[in-house]
Amino acid sequence: MIKKVLIANRGEIAARIIRTCKKLDILTVAVYSEADQKAPYVSMADESYLIGPPRVNESYLNTEKILSVAKEVNADAIHPGYGFLSENGDFAEACKKEGIIFIGPSSQIIKQMGDKIAARKEMQKAGVPVVPGTSEAVPSVEEALEVAGQIGYPIMLKATAGGGGIGMQVVRSDNELAKAFESNSKRALTFFGNGAMFMEKKIENARHIEIQVLADHHGNVVHLFERDCSIQRRNQKVIEEAPSTFISEKTREEMGSAAVKAAKTLGYTNAGTIEFLVDQNENFYFLEMNTRIQVEHPITEEITGTDIVEAQFAIANNERLKIDQHELRIDGHAIEVRIYAEDHVSFFPSPGHISKLELPKGKSVRNEIAVTSEYDVTPFYDPMIGKLIVKGNNRDDAINLLKQALLEYKVEGIKTNIPMLLNIVDSEPFKKGKTTTAFVEEHYLPSLTKN
Repeated sequence: MIKKVLIANRGEIAARIIRTCKKLDILTVAVYSEADQKAPYVSMADESYLIGPPRVNESYLNTEKILSVAKEVNADAIHPGYGFLSENGDFAEACKKEGIIFIGPSSQIIKQMGDKIAARKEMQKAGVPVVPGTSEAVPSVEEALEVAGQIGYPIMLKATAGGGGIGMQVVRSDNELAKAFESNSKRALTFFGNGAMFMEKKIENARHIEIQVLADHHGNVVHLFERDCSIQRRNQKVIEEAPSTFISEKTREEMGSAAVKAAKTLGYTNAGTIEFLVDQNENFYFLEMNTRIQVEHPITEEITGTDIVEAQFAIANNERLKIDQHELRIDGHAIEVRIYAEDHVSFFPSPGHISKLELPKGKSVRNEIAVTSEYDVTPFYDPMIGKLIVKGNNRDDAINLLKQALLEYKVEGIKTNIPMLLNIVDSEPFKKGKTTTAFVEEHYLPSLTKN
C-alpha cells in the first residue's frame, strides 16, 4: 500500500492531490522551484524540497533530481499531476526501475499515445473512428501540399509529439500551409524534441467532447461520461462543462462504449481521457488520448460523485475498481472555468503581484486555487492561477451560479480573464448551448468590437 507519495508538480493540481492524500492518510512530499518557495501547496505538504531554479528544465523536468528526492525520502510512489512529467514514458520507466510506483499507465502506453500517429493507428485497430488524415509523418512542404490536394482544405497541421495546442495550426490554402509547415515543425522540435508533422481534415464547427475512463489492473474499465470542452482560446480550453448539452443519449452511449473499448484494446490502466471531435451530425472522431489526470477532472467528479485522484491511488495499489458501469449516473450539471493571469483581450500573460484575492463561496461552488493574496505570479509557468467549478441541478442553475460566483471573484494587482468569462457566460449563444470550438472567434471577439 502506498504510504508516502512525492508530487512531481506544482500549483493547484499539487494542492488538489495533497487534499485527497490527507483523506487517505498518505504522507505527501512537495517539490518546488526557487520561484515557488511561497506557493500554497508547498506548506500544505508534510515535507517539501527545493529542486532547482525557476526554469522547468532545471526543476520540474529534472528527472534525476526528482527521483533523487523520492529515494531520499523513501516515497513509495510519484504522482505526476498533469503537464511536466505526466506523459513522459521515460520518466515512468525510470520510476519503475527505482522500485517507485508511477501513478499513471505503463511507460509503453504513454509513449504509444504520445505519438499522435501511433495513437491514430491504435484507435483504428480498436475500431474507433479517427479524423481523416495522414497515417505517417509528412516529411516535407512539397509532400504536405500534395496531401492537402487530396484531403482538401481546411486542414489541421499538427506535431506528432504535440500537446496543449503547441505545434498545431489551421491552414486554409497552399500559401498558408507552406508558411506554417516549417515554423510549426521548428516550434515542435523546440518544445518536444521532435519536429515531425502530420495532417488531419479540420472538422468545421466541431465540438470538443471527451470521455473520462478509469481502468484497473484486472481488466475492468468504466467511463465517467463526457465533458464538453469546446470553448477554447489559442487551441487551449477555457470553459468546460459536464454533461454535454449537444449529444443525444444514443451518442453518449456510443462514445462511452468506444472509449472503454479503446482502453481495453490498449490494456490501459489508471485514469485517462479519450478526446473526440463531434461534428454537427453527432459523428465523432478520435482526436487524442491523455494518459493522465486532466485539468477539467473536477466537473466529472461533481456529476458522478467519484474522487478521481482517490481512484488513481486505488488502481496504483492494484485494487479492483469499486464501481460498475451500470451503477454510474449523471447527477446535475457542472461547469468549470479556468482563471488565467492574462489580458482578456490579447490573451497575453499578466504576471505580477496579487494585492488582494477573494474567492466566491457556497456549497455548490468549488475553488481549486494555486495562489493567495500577496502572492507573486511569475512569468515562468502557465498563467492559470485557479479553477472555479460550480454544480447546479441543471444547466440553467449552473450558469446562474457561475455568473454570481464570477462576480464575487476578486483578484487585484494583475489582469485576469474574468471579464472574458463573464462575457461568455452571460451571452445568448452560450446560454443556448452553441458552444463549438469556434465560439471565441465567432462570438466573444466580435462582442468586444461591438462594445
